[in-house]
Amino acid sequence: MSLDSPSAAKRLNLDKATNFMRQYRDPDSRELKKLSANQFMEIWSHYDGDGNGYIEGTELDGFLREFVSSANCTDINPEAVSDEMLVELKACFMEAYDDNQDGKIDIRELAQLLPMEENFLLLFRFDNPLESSVEFMKIWREYDTDGSGYIEADELKNFLRDLLKEAKKINDVSEDKLIEYTDTMLQVFDSNKDGRLQLSEMAKLLPVKENFLCRQVFKGATKLTKDDIERVFSLYDRDNNGSIENEELRGFLKDLLELVKKDYDAQDLLEFEETILQGVEYSSEGKISRKQLTMILLALAKHNQEEEPATP
Repeated sequence: MSLDSPSAAKRLNLDKATNFMRQYRDPDSRELKKLSANQFMEIWSHYDGDGNGYIEGTELDGFLREFVSSANCTDINPEAVSDEMLVELKACFMEAYDDNQDGKIDIRELAQLLPMEENFLLLFRFDNPLESSVEFMKIWREYDTDGSGYIEADELKNFLRDLLKEAKKINDVSEDKLIEYTDTMLQVFDSNKDGRLQLSEMAKLLPVKENFLCRQVFKGATKLTKDDIERVFSLYDRDNNGSIENEELRGFLKDLLELVKKDYDAQDLLEFEETILQGVEYSSEGKISRKQLTMILLALAKHNQEEEPATP
């Protein structure tokens, strides 16, 4: 059969389709080639079939089968990886790359696994996540230069430029590369595809070490102590002036909002701020005291306790 025949061409396409990862390996050494931002995005989009921001379940099984079988010198079908082998492989793989141990792979974890352009990889390697949402809100205010409540493409490009400059201490990234990185980051993190990042989307790009309000003590399981409240207060009162205000307040409210809403923007945060603060009769200066924080945290713990199913 001639390779020029339609049936041969169709078969070759099918071979490629059965193992998406094969095209990214060197045909001789079988090692993965260094990926550009666009190639990384192709892989991510292919395996995150439902577009929910994770490679999980059958998507993860498919990725692992193809990742392993594509390393073989001979063209073997991904299904050649047995179910038993897959279970063992998945356990080893997740132990090595599933940093937050949630049983699925997010884009940052995949970035650690695949060889990529060094500069692009730096955008995913936040070895030091932000201490708190207060820092996040300060960065948000700095880069949302037009105060629109969104990080638009140009603002995101400026953020990525500064991030790379800080990481490498030099400015050697071309404008074309920055545009490519910006487009890729928008493809990854712009969940609602409106061409800009809202608060909750930027929060995925720039993670915070911990949402303190997710701790067990606020879930109604134990009684909230004065020490607990003091710890929360000092976490958000970054300048130690005895009140939580401005970005400190926005950071606290962002953490609080994340407990009830997965996707949110600056307008949601503003409305949430009005609702919460009306309930504690805050001062017109827009700051809250220890007493007001205590009222909010007690209400949160009570709400979580009411939502917990009663144990038989």
